[in-house]
Amino acid sequence: QVQLVESGGGLVQAGGSLRLSCAFSGHTFSTYAMGWFRQAPGKERELISAIAWSLGTPYYADSVKGRFTISRDDAESTAYLQMNSLKPEDTAVYYCAAGLNYRDYANPNRYIYWGQGTQVTVSS
Repeated sequence: QVQLVESGGGLVQAGGSLRLSCAFSGHTFSTYAMGWFRQAPGKERELISAIAWSLGTPYYADSVKGRFTISRDDAESTAYLQMNSLKPEDTAVYYCAAGLNYRDYANPNRYIYWGQGTQVTVSS
């Protein structure tokens, strides 16, 4: 019954920024680790960022490190992904996901609940 709804995707020029939001419902948000994945056309879905709790140490894939920032607001039951200095290679469908095992928050196999995805397109 956990439900995740993403928003904030769109078209942006290279060098620009977007903030993705993921609204969580159906259970206690604070007990879930949250992750962001992306999938470009013809490629596998990859975990790009994750966080176990609001003050936890975030995980970032090398491809986004230094440009993207993950956060969560437990009072709002919402996770965010701030994306700065966007590049055309960031173009993908972005998904938020939730998992119960916070100790393995950087393990993509621990995420079992998924949002519908939101398209991010970065133009040259």
